[in-house]
Amino acid sequence: MSVLEEIQAFLPCPTPDQWVEVAIKPENQDLLLIDHANCEKKAASTALNLIYRYIDNFELLNKMSRLAREEMRHFEQVIAIMKQRGIEYSNISAARYAAGLKSKVRTHEPAKLVDTLIVGAFIEARSCERFAKLAPHLDPELQKFYLSLLTSEGRHYRDYLNLARKAGGAEEVEKRIAVFREQEQQLVEAPDSEFRFHSGPME
Repeated sequence: MSVLEEIQAFLPCPTPDQWVEVAIKPENQDLLLIDHANCEKKAASTALNLIYRYIDNFELLNKMSRLAREEMRHFEQVIAIMKQRGIEYSNISAARYAAGLKSKVRTHEPAKLVDTLIVGAFIEARSCERFAKLAPHLDPELQKFYLSLLTSEGRHYRDYLNLARKAGGAEEVEKRIAVFREQEQQLVEAPDSEFRFHSGPME
């Protein structure tokens, strides 16, 4: 099973075709890249926060350090494409997706760590799935770039999931995955008022 097939099996549902149809419209290409850049920054920030919070977990420290470097490299690649295309980097609101997932994170340890890692796995998995869905519809430069991200995003998904299982045990993690899977499907399928990389289909 390829990493993409594994991710498709892990996620509760595919990205709706309606979202893809909106994402590939020429008028949304700038917005897609701006939000993608923001997502890469947030992913690096999440990894760094885990490094600061859980200093006694050497495997987590190593995995998250590498992940943060890779996410910032992706950020650099996105803003380079934006600069080349004359796209101004402006402030835009975040999608409800990540906050919606984090709303289910428990507040006591080690449950908080387990849930935070599971959320990371879902975000990376959904990102990977969307890159794969978008790529065939984009211009050659963006297509090549998005396909190049699949390997690293897939590895990040696996890293988060493996760390969660070590922190909480396989049985407990499977129970929590079921909780977040239900929430993730609702966030992905429910209509959204603003287009973002992780938004639902447009109202």
